[in-house]
Amino acid sequence: MAASRGNGRNGTGALRRAAGRVLIVGVEAGSLSAAERAWLRLLSPSGIILFRRNVEEPRQVHALLRNAEEAAASGTPLVRAMDVEGGTVDRLRDLIAPLPSAEAVASTGDPKLWTAHGRLAGREMRLLGLNVDFAPVLDLKTEASAPVMTSRVHSSDPDRVAGYAAHFLRGLREEDVLGCGKHFPGLGGGRVDSHHRTPAIEASFDELWGRDLLPYRTLARQLRLVMISHAAYPKTRSGADPASVSRFWTTDVLFGKIGFRGLAISDDMEMGGILSQAGIGDACVRALLAGTHLVEICHSPGLIFAGYEAILSEAERSPAFARRLVDAAGQVVHFRQKQLQPSQFPKAPSAREIAQVRTAIQKFSARNFSASRAQREALAQEKGSGQ
Repeated sequence: MAASRGNGRNGTGALRRAAGRVLIVGVEAGSLSAAERAWLRLLSPSGIILFRRNVEEPRQVHALLRNAEEAAASGTPLVRAMDVEGGTVDRLRDLIAPLPSAEAVASTGDPKLWTAHGRLAGREMRLLGLNVDFAPVLDLKTEASAPVMTSRVHSSDPDRVAGYAAHFLRGLREEDVLGCGKHFPGLGGGRVDSHHRTPAIEASFDELWGRDLLPYRTLARQLRLVMISHAAYPKTRSGADPASVSRFWTTDVLFGKIGFRGLAISDDMEMGGILSQAGIGDACVRALLAGTHLVEICHSPGLIFAGYEAILSEAERSPAFARRLVDAAGQVVHFRQKQLQPSQFPKAPSAREIAQVRTAIQKFSARNFSASRAQREALAQEKGSGQ
Protein backbone atom coordinates (compact mmCIF):
# COMPACT_ATOMS: atom_id res chain seq x y z
CA MET A 1 0.00 0.00 0.00
CA ALA A 2 1.21 3.51 -0.78
CA ALA A 3 1.10 4.48 2.89
CA SER A 4 4.20 2.37 3.54
CA ARG A 5 6.38 4.39 1.17
CA GLY A 6 8.81 6.84 2.70
CA ASN A 7 9.36 10.55 2.31
CA GLY A 8 13.01 10.40 1.26
CA ARG A 9 14.97 12.57 -1.11
CA ASN A 10 13.08 11.07 -4.07
CA GLY A 11 10.13 13.32 -3.16
CA THR A 12 7.63 10.49 -2.68
CA GLY A 13 5.71 12.48 -0.07
CA ALA A 14 5.08 15.30 -2.52
CA LEU A 15 4.16 12.84 -5.26
CA ARG A 16 1.77 11.03 -2.94
CA ARG A 17 -0.02 14.28 -2.17
CA ALA A 18 -0.17 15.14 -5.86
CA ALA A 19 -1.56 11.69 -6.74
CA GLY A 20 -4.46 12.26 -4.33
CA ARG A 21 -5.12 15.78 -5.51
CA VAL A 22 -5.91 14.69 -9.07
CA LEU A 23 -8.73 12.39 -7.90
CA ILE A 24 -12.47 12.86 -7.56
CA VAL A 25 -13.94 9.86 -5.75
CA GLY A 26 -17.25 8.33 -4.77
CA VAL A 27 -18.29 6.60 -1.57
CA GLU A 28 -20.58 3.67 -0.92
CA ALA A 29 -23.62 4.92 0.99
CA GLY A 30 -25.27 7.73 2.95
CA SER A 31 -22.56 7.96 5.60
CA LEU A 32 -18.84 7.33 5.73
CA SER A 33 -17.59 4.02 7.05
CA ALA A 34 -14.48 3.90 9.23
CA ALA A 35 -12.55 2.51 6.25
CA GLU A 36 -13.71 5.36 4.01
CA ARG A 37 -12.67 7.95 6.57
CA ALA A 38 -9.25 6.32 6.73
CA TRP A 39 -8.61 6.23 2.99
CA LEU A 40 -10.01 9.73 2.46
CA ARG A 41 -7.50 10.93 5.05
CA LEU A 42 -4.70 8.95 3.38
CA LEU A 43 -5.41 9.98 -0.22
CA SER A 44 -6.75 13.50 0.46
CA PRO A 45 -8.54 13.69 -2.91
CA SER A 46 -9.63 16.98 -4.41
CA GLY A 47 -13.27 16.05 -4.73
CA ILE A 48 -16.17 13.81 -3.88
CA ILE A 49 -19.09 13.01 -6.16
CA LEU A 50 -22.46 11.86 -4.84
CA PHE A 51 -25.02 9.62 -6.52
CA ARG A 52 -28.53 8.47 -5.70
CA ARG A 53 -27.08 5.77 -3.40
CA ASN A 54 -25.71 8.56 -1.18
CA VAL A 55 -28.96 10.49 -0.86
CA GLU A 56 -31.45 9.81 1.96
CA GLU A 57 -32.57 13.16 3.39
CA PRO A 58 -31.26 16.73 3.26
CA ARG A 59 -29.37 16.97 6.55
CA GLN A 60 -27.84 13.53 5.95
CA VAL A 61 -26.45 14.66 2.56
CA HIS A 62 -25.05 17.79 4.19
CA ALA A 63 -23.45 15.74 6.98
CA LEU A 64 -21.91 13.29 4.48
CA LEU A 65 -20.28 16.13 2.55
CA ARG A 66 -19.08 17.85 5.71
CA ASN A 67 -17.61 14.61 7.05
CA ALA A 68 -15.86 13.92 3.73
CA GLU A 69 -14.37 17.41 3.77
CA GLU A 70 -13.14 16.91 7.34
CA ALA A 71 -11.71 13.46 6.55
CA ALA A 72 -9.81 14.72 3.50
CA ALA A 73 -8.35 17.44 5.77
CA SER A 74 -6.73 19.41 2.97
CA GLY A 75 -7.44 22.93 4.26
CA THR A 76 -8.91 23.86 0.85
CA PRO A 77 -12.57 23.33 -0.14
CA LEU A 78 -13.28 20.05 -1.88
CA VAL A 79 -15.02 19.83 -5.21
CA ARG A 80 -18.37 18.55 -3.90
CA ALA A 81 -20.12 17.41 -7.04
CA MET A 82 -23.31 15.83 -8.30
CA ASP A 83 -25.13 15.41 -11.63
CA VAL A 84 -28.22 17.65 -11.51
CA GLU A 85 -29.27 18.17 -15.12
CA GLY A 86 -33.01 17.85 -14.59
CA GLY A 87 -35.16 15.12 -16.08
CA THR A 88 -33.72 11.61 -16.08
CA VAL A 89 -30.35 12.65 -14.61
CA ASP A 90 -31.23 14.46 -11.40
CA ARG A 91 -29.88 12.86 -8.22
CA LEU A 92 -32.06 15.15 -6.06
CA ARG A 93 -35.38 14.54 -7.78
CA ASP A 94 -36.71 12.26 -5.01
CA LEU A 95 -35.13 14.25 -2.19
CA ILE A 96 -36.48 17.73 -2.95
CA ALA A 97 -38.49 17.88 -6.20
CA PRO A 98 -37.93 16.84 -9.84
CA LEU A 99 -36.50 19.52 -12.10
CA PRO A 100 -37.70 19.48 -15.72
CA SER A 101 -35.26 18.12 -18.30
CA ALA A 102 -33.00 20.28 -20.43
CA GLU A 103 -35.15 19.34 -23.41
CA ALA A 104 -38.34 20.51 -21.68
CA VAL A 105 -36.86 23.83 -20.56
CA ALA A 106 -35.00 24.62 -23.78
CA SER A 107 -38.18 23.93 -25.78
CA THR A 108 -39.83 27.04 -24.29
CA GLY A 109 -37.43 29.32 -26.17
CA ASP A 110 -37.40 31.57 -23.09
CA PRO A 111 -33.90 32.54 -21.83
CA LYS A 112 -35.36 33.67 -18.50
CA LEU A 113 -36.54 30.13 -17.88
CA TRP A 114 -33.18 28.73 -18.96
CA THR A 115 -31.44 30.88 -16.33
CA ALA A 116 -34.05 29.98 -13.71
CA HIS A 117 -33.43 26.30 -14.46
CA GLY A 118 -29.77 26.69 -13.55
CA ARG A 119 -30.55 28.89 -10.56
CA LEU A 120 -32.91 26.31 -9.04
CA ALA A 121 -30.44 23.49 -9.60
CA GLY A 122 -27.79 25.62 -7.94
CA ARG A 123 -30.04 26.65 -5.08
CA GLU A 124 -30.92 23.12 -4.02
CA MET A 125 -27.31 21.99 -4.40
CA ARG A 126 -25.93 24.91 -2.39
CA LEU A 127 -28.35 24.23 0.46
CA LEU A 128 -27.01 20.69 0.76
CA GLY A 129 -23.34 21.71 0.66
CA LEU A 130 -22.63 20.89 -2.99
CA ASN A 131 -20.61 23.34 -5.08
CA VAL A 132 -20.20 21.77 -8.54
CA ASP A 133 -22.92 20.58 -10.89
CA PHE A 134 -21.79 18.19 -13.62
CA ALA A 135 -24.10 19.94 -16.07
CA PRO A 136 -25.05 21.23 -18.60
CA VAL A 137 -24.86 18.62 -21.34
CA LEU A 138 -23.46 20.17 -24.52
CA ASP A 139 -24.04 17.16 -26.76
CA LEU A 140 -26.16 17.62 -29.85
CA LYS A 141 -29.49 15.88 -30.38
CA THR A 142 -29.21 13.44 -33.29
CA GLU A 143 -31.15 10.47 -34.56
CA ALA A 144 -28.16 8.24 -33.82
CA SER A 145 -27.85 9.12 -30.14
CA ALA A 146 -31.53 9.76 -29.29
CA PRO A 147 -32.15 6.30 -27.72
CA VAL A 148 -29.13 6.80 -25.44
CA MET A 149 -29.29 10.51 -24.57
CA THR A 150 -33.11 10.91 -24.48
CA SER A 151 -34.23 14.22 -22.91
CA ARG A 152 -30.69 15.12 -21.75
CA VAL A 153 -30.19 16.77 -25.17
CA HIS A 154 -32.50 19.21 -26.87
CA SER A 155 -31.29 20.46 -30.25
CA SER A 156 -29.22 19.54 -33.28
CA ASP A 157 -28.35 23.23 -33.65
CA PRO A 158 -25.08 23.93 -31.78
CA ASP A 159 -25.94 27.61 -31.39
CA ARG A 160 -29.16 26.71 -29.57
CA VAL A 161 -27.29 24.24 -27.38
CA ALA A 162 -24.77 26.92 -26.46
CA GLY A 163 -27.51 29.50 -25.85
CA TYR A 164 -29.41 27.38 -23.36
CA ALA A 165 -26.16 26.28 -21.65
CA ALA A 166 -24.92 29.86 -21.25
CA HIS A 167 -28.07 30.78 -19.32
CA PHE A 168 -28.05 27.58 -17.26
CA LEU A 169 -24.43 28.25 -16.26
CA ARG A 170 -25.34 31.84 -15.35
CA GLY A 171 -28.11 30.57 -13.08
CA LEU A 172 -25.74 28.18 -11.32
CA ARG A 173 -23.20 30.97 -10.82
CA GLU A 174 -25.84 33.17 -9.21
CA GLU A 175 -26.12 30.49 -6.52
CA ASP A 176 -22.31 30.10 -6.14
CA VAL A 177 -22.30 26.72 -7.87
CA LEU A 178 -20.00 25.93 -10.79
CA GLY A 179 -21.18 24.09 -13.88
CA CYS A 180 -19.27 21.60 -16.01
CA GLY A 181 -19.77 21.28 -19.77
CA LYS A 182 -19.96 17.68 -20.97
CA HIS A 183 -19.23 15.36 -22.79
CA PHE A 184 -16.29 16.79 -24.77
CA PRO A 185 -15.81 16.57 -27.74
CA GLY A 186 -19.43 15.43 -28.14
CA LEU A 187 -21.57 12.29 -27.91
CA GLY A 188 -24.09 13.47 -30.51
CA GLY A 189 -23.13 10.80 -33.04
CA GLY A 190 -22.84 7.94 -30.55
CA ARG A 191 -25.09 4.90 -30.93
CA VAL A 192 -24.05 3.10 -27.73
CA ASP A 193 -23.95 4.12 -24.08
CA SER A 194 -20.38 4.85 -22.91
CA HIS A 195 -21.34 3.48 -19.48
CA HIS A 196 -21.13 0.06 -21.13
CA ARG A 197 -19.06 0.30 -24.34
CA THR A 198 -16.92 2.78 -26.24
CA PRO A 199 -19.00 4.74 -28.78
CA ALA A 200 -17.19 5.11 -32.11
CA ILE A 201 -18.33 8.38 -33.69
CA GLU A 202 -17.63 8.40 -37.43
CA ALA A 203 -17.13 12.09 -38.07
CA SER A 204 -14.15 13.98 -39.42
CA PHE A 205 -12.45 16.66 -37.36
CA ASP A 206 -13.81 19.38 -39.66
CA GLU A 207 -17.34 18.08 -39.14
CA LEU A 208 -16.88 17.99 -35.38
CA TRP A 209 -15.25 21.44 -35.32
CA GLY A 210 -18.19 23.08 -37.07
CA ARG A 211 -20.85 21.16 -35.18
CA ASP A 212 -20.20 19.28 -31.91
CA LEU A 213 -17.34 21.51 -30.79
CA LEU A 214 -19.14 24.78 -31.44
CA PRO A 215 -20.76 24.97 -27.96
CA TYR A 216 -17.32 24.57 -26.34
CA ARG A 217 -15.85 27.20 -28.63
CA THR A 218 -18.69 29.59 -27.80
CA LEU A 219 -18.56 28.98 -24.05
CA ALA A 220 -14.78 28.63 -23.60
CA ARG A 221 -14.50 31.76 -21.44
CA GLN A 222 -17.62 31.00 -19.41
CA LEU A 223 -16.83 27.38 -18.56
CA ARG A 224 -14.55 26.59 -15.64
CA LEU A 225 -14.80 22.79 -15.95
CA VAL A 226 -15.12 20.48 -18.95
CA MET A 227 -15.70 16.73 -18.76
CA ILE A 228 -13.94 14.53 -21.34
CA SER A 229 -15.92 11.61 -22.76
CA HIS A 230 -14.92 8.00 -23.33
CA ALA A 231 -16.04 8.07 -26.98
CA ALA A 232 -13.62 7.36 -29.83
CA TYR A 233 -13.37 9.38 -33.04
CA PRO A 234 -11.58 7.08 -35.52
CA LYS A 235 -11.65 9.56 -38.42
CA THR A 236 -9.55 12.06 -36.44
CA ARG A 237 -5.93 12.02 -35.25
CA SER A 238 -7.00 10.32 -32.01
CA GLY A 239 -7.81 7.14 -33.94
CA ALA A 240 -9.31 4.36 -31.82
CA ASP A 241 -8.31 5.94 -28.48
CA PRO A 242 -11.16 7.23 -26.31
CA ALA A 243 -11.04 11.03 -26.02
CA SER A 244 -10.46 10.71 -22.26
CA VAL A 245 -6.95 9.31 -22.88
CA SER A 246 -6.18 11.28 -26.03
CA ARG A 247 -3.66 14.12 -25.92
CA PHE A 248 -5.00 15.24 -29.29
CA TRP A 249 -8.43 16.00 -27.85
CA THR A 250 -7.56 17.38 -24.41
CA THR A 251 -4.27 19.22 -24.91
CA ASP A 252 -4.23 20.00 -28.63
CA VAL A 253 -7.91 20.78 -29.22
CA LEU A 254 -9.53 21.77 -25.92
CA PHE A 255 -6.63 23.76 -24.46
CA GLY A 256 -4.76 24.58 -27.66
CA LYS A 257 -7.15 25.20 -30.52
CA ILE A 258 -10.21 26.21 -28.48
CA GLY A 259 -8.28 28.07 -25.79
CA PHE A 260 -10.11 26.68 -22.74
CA ARG A 261 -8.36 27.75 -19.52
CA GLY A 262 -10.22 25.83 -16.82
CA LEU A 263 -9.86 22.25 -15.57
CA ALA A 264 -10.43 19.11 -17.62
CA ILE A 265 -12.15 16.24 -15.79
CA SER A 266 -12.41 12.68 -17.02
CA ASP A 267 -15.77 10.98 -17.12
CA ASP A 268 -16.02 8.13 -14.61
CA MET A 269 -13.07 5.79 -15.09
CA GLU A 270 -15.21 2.86 -13.95
CA MET A 271 -17.34 3.08 -17.11
CA GLY A 272 -17.17 0.36 -19.72
CA GLY A 273 -16.30 2.93 -22.36
CA ILE A 274 -12.77 3.13 -20.94
CA LEU A 275 -12.31 -0.11 -18.97
CA SER A 276 -13.04 -2.07 -22.16
CA GLN A 277 -9.95 -0.37 -23.60
CA ALA A 278 -7.51 -0.24 -20.66
CA GLY A 279 -7.06 -1.23 -17.03
CA ILE A 280 -7.92 1.39 -14.43
CA GLY A 281 -4.30 2.23 -13.64
CA ASP A 282 -3.23 2.61 -17.25
CA ALA A 283 -6.36 4.65 -18.01
CA CYS A 284 -5.67 7.09 -15.16
CA VAL A 285 -2.03 7.57 -16.17
CA ARG A 286 -2.95 8.04 -19.83
CA ALA A 287 -5.70 10.55 -18.96
CA LEU A 288 -3.22 12.69 -17.02
CA LEU A 289 -0.66 12.46 -19.81
CA ALA A 290 -3.40 13.55 -22.22
CA GLY A 291 -3.85 16.79 -20.26
CA THR A 292 -6.64 15.93 -17.81
CA HIS A 293 -6.41 17.54 -14.36
CA LEU A 294 -8.97 15.51 -12.41
CA VAL A 295 -9.70 11.80 -12.76
CA GLU A 296 -13.10 10.52 -11.59
CA ILE A 297 -13.35 7.09 -9.97
CA CYS A 298 -16.85 7.02 -8.67
CA HIS A 299 -17.53 3.89 -6.66
CA SER A 300 -15.12 1.03 -5.95
CA PRO A 301 -12.45 1.61 -3.25
CA GLY A 302 -10.37 -1.10 -4.93
CA LEU A 303 -10.35 0.78 -8.23
CA ILE A 304 -9.74 4.11 -6.46
CA PHE A 305 -6.62 2.67 -4.82
CA ALA A 306 -5.54 0.94 -8.02
CA GLY A 307 -5.74 4.24 -9.89
CA TYR A 308 -3.93 6.10 -7.13
CA GLU A 309 -1.16 3.49 -6.91
CA ALA A 310 -0.67 3.47 -10.68
CA ILE A 311 -0.38 7.28 -10.78
CA LEU A 312 2.11 7.30 -7.89
CA SER A 313 4.17 4.40 -9.27
CA GLU A 314 4.43 6.02 -12.70
CA ALA A 315 5.47 9.33 -11.12
CA GLU A 316 8.22 7.56 -9.15
CA ARG A 317 9.41 5.80 -12.31
CA SER A 318 9.17 8.67 -14.80
CA PRO A 319 10.48 12.19 -14.03
CA ALA A 320 8.49 13.52 -17.00
CA PHE A 321 5.26 12.07 -15.65
CA ALA A 322 6.11 13.31 -12.15
CA ARG A 323 6.38 16.85 -13.51
CA ARG A 324 3.08 16.47 -15.31
CA LEU A 325 1.40 15.14 -12.16
CA VAL A 326 2.73 17.91 -9.92
CA ASP A 327 1.68 20.53 -12.47
CA ALA A 328 -1.85 19.11 -12.72
CA ALA A 329 -2.19 18.88 -8.94
CA GLY A 330 -0.96 22.45 -8.56
CA GLN A 331 -3.53 23.71 -11.03
CA VAL A 332 -6.26 21.82 -9.18
CA VAL A 333 -5.29 23.33 -5.82
CA HIS A 334 -5.17 26.82 -7.36
CA PHE A 335 -8.62 26.24 -8.87
CA ARG A 336 -10.07 25.11 -5.55
CA GLN A 337 -8.63 28.14 -3.76
CA LYS A 338 -9.79 30.62 -6.38
CA GLN A 339 -13.10 29.23 -7.65
CA LEU A 340 -14.69 27.50 -4.64
CA GLN A 341 -16.20 29.11 -1.58
CA PRO A 342 -14.06 29.56 1.57
CA SER A 343 -13.29 26.48 3.61
CA GLN A 344 -15.89 27.26 6.30
CA PHE A 345 -18.53 24.64 5.54
CA PRO A 346 -22.06 26.01 4.99
CA LYS A 347 -24.61 25.46 7.75
CA ALA A 348 -27.06 22.57 7.50
CA PRO A 349 -30.33 23.36 5.68
CA SER A 350 -33.46 23.91 7.70
CA ALA A 351 -36.75 22.19 6.92
CA ARG A 352 -38.14 25.60 5.98
CA GLU A 353 -35.37 26.23 3.44
CA ILE A 354 -35.90 22.82 1.85
CA ALA A 355 -39.66 23.41 1.68
CA GLN A 356 -39.10 26.79 0.04
CA VAL A 357 -36.88 25.41 -2.71
CA ARG A 358 -39.27 22.49 -3.23
CA THR A 359 -42.14 24.92 -3.75
CA ALA A 360 -40.02 27.05 -6.07
CA ILE A 361 -39.16 24.02 -8.23
CA GLN A 362 -42.79 22.91 -8.37
CA LYS A 363 -43.91 26.39 -9.44
CA PHE A 364 -41.14 26.53 -12.02
CA SER A 365 -42.18 23.15 -13.43
CA ALA A 366 -45.77 24.34 -13.86
CA ARG A 367 -44.63 27.59 -15.46
CA ASN A 368 -42.27 25.74 -17.76
CA PHE A 369 -44.99 23.31 -18.83
CA SER A 370 -47.32 26.17 -19.74
CA ALA A 371 -44.59 28.00 -21.65
CA SER A 372 -43.59 24.86 -23.52
CA ARG A 373 -47.20 24.15 -24.52
CA ALA A 374 -47.68 27.73 -25.69
CA GLN A 375 -44.51 27.47 -27.78
CA ARG A 376 -45.69 24.23 -29.40
CA GLU A 377 -49.08 25.74 -30.19
CA ALA A 378 -47.46 28.84 -31.71
CA LEU A 379 -45.17 26.72 -33.87
CA ALA A 380 -48.10 24.56 -34.99
CA GLN A 381 -50.13 27.65 -35.88
CA GLU A 382 -47.20 29.13 -37.78
CA LYS A 383 -46.70 25.90 -39.68
CA GLY A 384 -50.39 25.69 -40.48
CA SER A 385 -50.61 29.26 -41.76
CA GLY A 386 -47.66 28.63 -44.07
CA GLN A 387 -49.34 25.79 -45.93
